[in-house]
Amino acid sequence: MTFTNYSALKYTLKQTLVFLSWVPVLYVINEHVAFVGVVEGLSMKPTLNPESNGAKLDHVVLWKWNCKSIQNLNVNDVVFLRSPINPETVYVKRIKAKQGDLVVPRYPDTRSRVLVPVNHLWVEGDNIHSIDSNTYGPISSGLIIGKAVYIIWPWTRIGPIPTGGRECRESRLSERGG
Repeated sequence: MTFTNYSALKYTLKQTLVFLSWVPVLYVINEHVAFVGVVEGLSMKPTLNPESNGAKLDHVVLWKWNCKSIQNLNVNDVVFLRSPINPETVYVKRIKAKQGDLVVPRYPDTRSRVLVPVNHLWVEGDNIHSIDSNTYGPISSGLIIGKAVYIIWPWTRIGPIPTGGRECRESRLSERGG
Protein backbone atom coordinates (compact mmCIF):
# COMPACT_ATOMS: atom_id res chain seq x y z
CA MET A 1 0.00 0.00 0.00
CA THR A 2 1.39 3.38 -0.97
CA PHE A 3 1.59 6.35 1.35
CA THR A 4 -1.21 8.24 -0.46
CA ASN A 5 -3.55 5.24 -0.32
CA TYR A 6 -2.77 4.76 3.38
CA SER A 7 -3.34 8.45 4.05
CA ALA A 8 -6.67 8.43 2.18
CA LEU A 9 -7.78 5.28 4.02
CA LYS A 10 -6.83 6.79 7.38
CA TYR A 11 -8.72 9.99 6.53
CA THR A 12 -11.82 8.01 5.44
CA LEU A 13 -11.79 5.90 8.60
CA LYS A 14 -11.43 8.99 10.77
CA GLN A 15 -14.37 10.71 9.03
CA THR A 16 -16.48 7.55 9.34
CA LEU A 17 -15.76 7.29 13.08
CA VAL A 18 -16.61 10.97 13.60
CA PHE A 19 -19.89 10.47 11.72
CA LEU A 20 -20.75 7.29 13.64
CA SER A 21 -19.97 8.95 16.98
CA TRP A 22 -22.78 11.45 16.28
CA VAL A 23 -25.41 8.77 15.58
CA PRO A 24 -26.18 8.12 19.29
CA VAL A 25 -26.32 11.87 19.97
CA LEU A 26 -28.79 12.42 17.14
CA TYR A 27 -30.83 9.43 18.29
CA VAL A 28 -31.12 10.80 21.84
CA ILE A 29 -32.09 14.26 20.56
CA ASN A 30 -34.68 12.74 18.22
CA GLU A 31 -36.21 10.49 20.89
CA HIS A 32 -36.04 12.71 23.98
CA VAL A 33 -35.51 16.38 23.10
CA ALA A 34 -37.02 17.52 19.80
CA PHE A 35 -38.31 16.10 16.54
CA VAL A 36 -39.95 17.33 13.35
CA GLY A 37 -43.50 15.97 13.28
CA VAL A 38 -45.84 15.82 10.30
CA VAL A 39 -49.48 16.66 10.96
CA GLU A 40 -51.70 14.30 8.98
CA GLY A 41 -55.47 14.32 8.81
CA LEU A 42 -58.12 16.95 9.30
CA SER A 43 -58.73 16.85 13.07
CA MET A 44 -56.82 20.11 13.66
CA LYS A 45 -58.21 21.93 10.62
CA PRO A 46 -58.23 24.96 10.15
CA THR A 47 -55.39 25.58 12.66
CA LEU A 48 -53.13 22.94 11.08
CA ASN A 49 -53.38 21.58 7.53
CA PRO A 50 -55.83 24.26 6.34
CA GLU A 51 -55.46 23.18 2.70
CA SER A 52 -58.10 20.58 1.85
CA ASN A 53 -56.13 18.75 -0.83
CA GLY A 54 -53.55 17.35 1.62
CA ALA A 55 -50.65 18.33 -0.65
CA LYS A 56 -49.18 20.70 1.93
CA LEU A 57 -49.10 18.87 5.24
CA ASP A 58 -47.87 21.01 8.12
CA HIS A 59 -44.51 20.09 9.63
CA VAL A 60 -43.97 21.22 13.21
CA VAL A 61 -41.15 21.26 15.74
CA LEU A 62 -42.19 18.75 18.37
CA TRP A 63 -40.70 19.42 21.82
CA LYS A 64 -40.29 16.16 23.73
CA TRP A 65 -38.14 17.13 26.70
CA ASN A 66 -40.10 16.51 29.93
CA CYS A 67 -43.42 16.72 28.05
CA LYS A 68 -45.11 13.88 29.96
CA SER A 69 -45.08 15.93 33.14
CA ILE A 70 -48.50 17.51 33.67
CA GLN A 71 -46.83 20.68 35.01
CA ASN A 72 -45.17 21.30 31.62
CA LEU A 73 -48.43 21.03 29.67
CA ASN A 74 -50.90 23.88 29.42
CA VAL A 75 -54.45 24.33 28.20
CA ASN A 76 -54.39 25.14 24.44
CA ASP A 77 -51.03 23.41 23.84
CA VAL A 78 -51.11 21.24 20.71
CA VAL A 79 -49.70 17.78 21.44
CA PHE A 80 -48.86 14.58 19.60
CA LEU A 81 -50.17 11.59 21.56
CA ARG A 82 -50.61 7.86 21.28
CA SER A 83 -54.19 6.83 20.78
CA PRO A 84 -55.72 5.37 23.95
CA ILE A 85 -57.58 2.93 21.69
CA ASN A 86 -54.66 1.85 19.45
CA PRO A 87 -51.15 2.77 20.68
CA GLU A 88 -49.76 2.34 17.15
CA THR A 89 -51.80 5.38 16.05
CA VAL A 90 -50.57 8.90 16.77
CA TYR A 91 -53.06 11.77 17.08
CA VAL A 92 -52.53 15.52 17.07
CA LYS A 93 -54.91 17.27 19.49
CA ARG A 94 -55.20 20.42 21.58
CA ILE A 95 -55.25 20.22 25.39
CA LYS A 96 -58.55 21.73 26.51
CA ALA A 97 -58.52 20.79 30.23
CA LYS A 98 -56.16 19.39 32.84
CA GLN A 99 -56.52 17.33 36.00
CA GLY A 100 -59.23 18.61 38.31
CA ASP A 101 -61.11 20.55 35.61
CA LEU A 102 -64.82 19.89 35.09
CA VAL A 103 -65.50 19.53 31.36
CA VAL A 104 -68.68 19.97 29.34
CA PRO A 105 -68.32 17.37 26.55
CA ARG A 106 -69.31 18.23 23.00
CA TYR A 107 -71.61 15.22 22.60
CA PRO A 108 -73.60 13.01 23.00
CA ASP A 109 -75.08 14.85 26.00
CA THR A 110 -73.79 18.36 26.64
CA ARG A 111 -75.70 18.43 29.93
CA SER A 112 -73.33 15.84 31.43
CA ARG A 113 -70.02 16.81 33.02
CA VAL A 114 -66.69 14.97 33.19
CA LEU A 115 -64.13 15.53 35.95
CA VAL A 116 -60.61 15.10 34.55
CA PRO A 117 -58.71 12.70 36.87
CA VAL A 118 -55.21 13.27 38.30
CA ASN A 119 -52.44 13.06 35.65
CA HIS A 120 -55.00 13.11 32.84
CA LEU A 121 -55.89 15.60 30.13
CA TRP A 122 -58.95 16.41 28.05
CA VAL A 123 -57.87 16.76 24.41
CA GLU A 124 -59.89 17.85 21.39
CA GLY A 125 -59.24 18.49 17.74
CA ASP A 126 -60.06 21.96 16.45
CA ASN A 127 -62.28 20.34 13.81
CA ILE A 128 -65.73 19.52 15.23
CA HIS A 129 -65.59 16.07 13.53
CA SER A 130 -62.42 15.05 15.38
CA ILE A 131 -62.15 11.77 17.29
CA ASP A 132 -60.91 12.96 20.67
CA SER A 133 -61.72 12.98 24.40
CA ASN A 134 -65.37 13.51 23.49
CA THR A 135 -65.13 9.95 22.11
CA TYR A 136 -62.69 8.19 24.45
CA GLY A 137 -62.67 10.39 27.57
CA PRO A 138 -59.71 11.90 29.42
CA ILE A 139 -56.28 10.58 28.45
CA SER A 140 -53.28 9.81 30.62
CA SER A 141 -50.44 12.32 30.36
CA GLY A 142 -48.18 9.28 29.77
CA LEU A 143 -49.62 9.00 26.25
CA ILE A 144 -48.15 12.37 25.27
CA ILE A 145 -45.29 12.12 22.76
CA GLY A 146 -44.46 15.80 22.47
CA LYS A 147 -45.74 19.35 22.30
CA ALA A 148 -45.97 21.09 18.90
CA VAL A 149 -44.35 24.49 19.33
CA TYR A 150 -43.66 25.89 15.87
CA ILE A 151 -44.78 25.37 12.27
CA ILE A 152 -41.76 25.04 9.97
CA TRP A 153 -43.42 23.90 6.73
CA PRO A 154 -44.95 25.05 4.41
CA TRP A 155 -42.90 28.24 4.23
CA THR A 156 -46.00 30.42 3.97
CA ARG A 157 -47.17 29.25 7.41
CA ILE A 158 -43.91 29.43 9.41
CA GLY A 159 -44.56 30.61 12.95
CA PRO A 160 -45.86 29.62 16.37
CA ILE A 161 -48.86 27.30 16.65
CA PRO A 162 -52.03 29.44 16.58
CA THR A 163 -54.58 29.14 19.37
CA GLY A 164 -57.98 27.73 18.59
CA GLY A 165 -60.69 25.30 19.52
CA ARG A 166 -63.65 25.72 21.81
CA GLU A 167 -63.72 26.37 25.53
CA CYS A 168 -65.05 23.32 27.39
CA ARG A 169 -64.05 23.92 31.03
CA GLU A 170 -67.19 24.57 33.04
CA SER A 171 -65.44 27.16 35.23
CA ARG A 172 -64.51 29.23 32.17
CA LEU A 173 -67.92 28.81 30.57
CA SER A 174 -69.65 30.14 33.69
CA GLU A 175 -67.21 33.11 33.79
CA ARG A 176 -68.24 34.02 30.27
CA GLY A 177 -71.93 33.62 31.07
CA GLY A 178 -72.55 30.58 28.97
